[in-house]
Formats: sequence, structure tokens, C-alpha cells
Amino acid sequence: MKKEEKVKLEEFMKEIRNLDSFVKIQDFLSSLQINFEENGETCRSPFSVLRTKKAHCIEGAFFAAATIWLNKLGKPLVVDLVGEKGDWDHVICVFKKHGKFGCISKTNHSVLRYREPVYANIHELVMSFFHEYSDDKGNGRKTLRKYSDTIDLSSFGKEWIVNYEDLWGIHDYIDSVKHYDILSKSQIRELRKQEQVEIDAGQVVQFKK
Repeated sequence: MKKEEKVKLEEFMKEIRNLDSFVKIQDFLSSLQINFEENGETCRSPFSVLRTKKAHCIEGAFFAAATIWLNKLGKPLVVDLVGEKGDWDHVICVFKKHGKFGCISKTNHSVLRYREPVYANIHELVMSFFHEYSDDKGNGRKTLRKYSDTIDLSSFGKEWIVNYEDLWGIHDYIDSVKHYDILSKSQIRELRKQEQVEIDAGQVVQFKK
């Protein structure tokens, strides 16, 4: 790691020092403005998230993973949730406490948020999102289809945490790892759409564009 990167990493560590629990990390992320990518698509590093005070889901997951790792709360783990073609993916930061899995999640909507560490495994955790996971067209289709292997970001070293450039390389790697189908074709055909009250709840947002 170059001297400049070491200085930035030390600065980052000072800023996140008090985020010493999974709940505090989630509370901090939830307080940040959503990154609406007004000037084009981004995949910002945790350092850039701290500097801009904005994040969308994958940026929030990277920030949470880095903070967990540097504060010695666990490994920097993320999981990719994949929607049906035409819907968005969602990346979460997963953690383990008392032998159970939970996750930290950055989203602008009222759903797809923090999960308490009460799930026996990653599949169980992912499935807790299933009924909420719908497209943003308001037609009530449940669209969650796959999830990835758990990805340990420590394999990329620590430079990514303080990178000024977008982390498209890690983004693409996440897309490339093994993903698991969660439904059969017959299950997909038989899915019941959300009711209108569920659709309305899913369209509630924290920050207006």
C-alpha cells in the first residue's frame, strides 16, 4: 500500500472508530443521503462514501464490510441478490453474531433493509427478502431469483477501501461468482402478486430525488 493510501486508511479508521457494532453501522448508513447518481453510474469506495455522505446499495455494502473488518467485528462479507431480468440487483453486507446470520443494507425504500442476526444460514437470510423484493414498476411482481456465494472482500487487500476511483472491478467480480437459483420454473409461474397495500408500502422512500 502506498504512503498516500496508508494516510487515507488511517483517516478512514479514525472516522469509523465509533461504529463499533452492527447496529451503529446500520444507523450511520441509514442516515446518509441516497446516491441518486445524478452525474452517471458510480461504485464508490468506502472512503468516498464517507467523504460525500451519500451511498446506494453496493456502496453501502462495501462501506459496512470495510467498517466491520477494520473494527474487528468480523470478515468483510457481501452477498449479491439478483432480481428477474428488468429488475435491480441488491447487494448486502452479511455478518454473524451468536452463531446466526444478519445483514446491513442500504436502500432508499421502506423494504430490503437491515436483518437481525437470527438466520441459520445465508439461504435463510436471503429468503427473508423474498416477499418484499419486487420491481419498481408497481405491478406487484415478486422478482428475487438468485443469490451469490458469500464474497470476502479481504481478498482484494485494503486499497479498495480508500480508492478514489470507482470499484467496478469488484463490482464485476461479484457478478461473476457462483449464484444460486431460489425458484423452479413452475414456482415462478405460480407466484401470487403482491396486494395493493404491499405495493404501496414498497414505494415509500426515505429520500426524495
